[in-house]
Amino acid sequence: MPVYGTIPYDTMRPVTIITLTLYLFTGLLFVGGIGLVLGFFSVFRNETSEIVSKIEIRLPIERPRIVIPYVPVEGTLTTGTGTPSTVTATWSQFRGDNHDAISTESVALRRDWSDDQPPPTLWGLSLGEGYAGFVVRNGRVYIMDYDEANQRDALRCLSLDDGEEIWRYSYPVQIKKNHGMSRTIPAVTDQYCVSIGPKCHVLCVDAVTGEEKWFIDLRHVYGTVEPDWYAGQCPIIVTLPDGAKPSAIIAPVGSDVLMVALDCETGEEVWRTPNPFGWNMTHTSIAPMELDGQQTFVYLGDDGLAGVRAADGEILWSLTGWKTALATCPSPVILSENRIFFSGGYNRGSAMVQVLFDSQTEKYRADMLFELPDTIFDSEQQTPIYYDGHIFGLRQRGKQFVCLDVSGRVVWESGRTQQFGSGPYIVADGMILIVDDEGVLSGIRAASSGYHKYFEVGIMEDYACWAPIALVEGRLLLRDQKSMKCIDLR
Repeated sequence: MPVYGTIPYDTMRPVTIITLTLYLFTGLLFVGGIGLVLGFFSVFRNETSEIVSKIEIRLPIERPRIVIPYVPVEGTLTTGTGTPSTVTATWSQFRGDNHDAISTESVALRRDWSDDQPPPTLWGLSLGEGYAGFVVRNGRVYIMDYDEANQRDALRCLSLDDGEEIWRYSYPVQIKKNHGMSRTIPAVTDQYCVSIGPKCHVLCVDAVTGEEKWFIDLRHVYGTVEPDWYAGQCPIIVTLPDGAKPSAIIAPVGSDVLMVALDCETGEEVWRTPNPFGWNMTHTSIAPMELDGQQTFVYLGDDGLAGVRAADGEILWSLTGWKTALATCPSPVILSENRIFFSGGYNRGSAMVQVLFDSQTEKYRADMLFELPDTIFDSEQQTPIYYDGHIFGLRQRGKQFVCLDVSGRVVWESGRTQQFGSGPYIVADGMILIVDDEGVLSGIRAASSGYHKYFEVGIMEDYACWAPIALVEGRLLLRDQKSMKCIDLR
């Protein structure tokens, strides 16, 4: 049997006209398809080559940087009908006269307030949305407000007796709501009042008349980067060791400057501190600290802590690598024996360092004593208080109030049923006065012996009562987002 290849001859099908036609048609389709593909590729290649040949490749041209000229902000002083109170007690700066949130007054405060018998409201008024707190001096209340209708920052001076406005100094600035607008606290002496606005404008006025002394924009002068949610730093006013006129101490934290001392009368620099760390401005405020008999200032930046000598602005010590996610808000807390406690929110926790003088290098250094996880202590907004050898503060995780010893051990906590949100607190007359998110004021025993609440009473109506509170002669100043009150706790 003949064989063609491997296929037996008798198994091959005969080729008919129809089969042959189908084979030819299929072959033509196959060949045609290949031709179309090759033709398309040829055309595309030719057109692409022509397009590429027509493209003119140009190198970047270096042009001079366009600098938008700085336009000075012009402020306006307006006077009101208010008159100062005869009360002489003071709460002159953020966290009070001694920067520790502890009232040294001997005025007795009642401990039996309730919703049925609340403390009397002496006066109240509306404010621009925000969390800015108060300072009090010579019968005057000062607050950094925002006039949303006219789009102006407004440093307001009010009577402590009735809240009537004595004067206001305002200047134009556009601010959008971003968890409130104003959130800083001025500093005041008998002569000067210094404020920092939401967009880093620093203003110094006569504390009595409100007349402008000087005005600077930290962004323009020092290259400050405005923090998220606007500036939260509160200025301080001190008399430097050389006995010169009072100076405002500010931390612009620009590209090449960390801290400055500005003459309150003229605004001129007394000294400036470089910024070798490359830090940016946080929401914390400068904490004065006496270090081995010399006046210093401590600042918590976005990546560490540094101490600056008050005499000349020199950095004496620093500790880097401590960072809080999103925002750093609580200021450093100064303890005895050159120890500093600092904390952050957003799961950061807290830590304590001790500043020591190294006899070998003849320089100061900061040694980390301990770090605590957020389950032990953290703080998202408020600055803890060092009182009677212990640290008292509002732990963000769980919203409980806690007492720590100086080794970081929890002495007591308020418990899950006693939560306070993110509200402010101070120590006065042996009590911790604390306001929760909803405006409920509580009085807690300020002692390490255990948690004990004396009273709680609803005061404010709106939410987010986070502004630091102030107390003078039994009068407590507090606020919610859109209004403030002065109540009598005596």
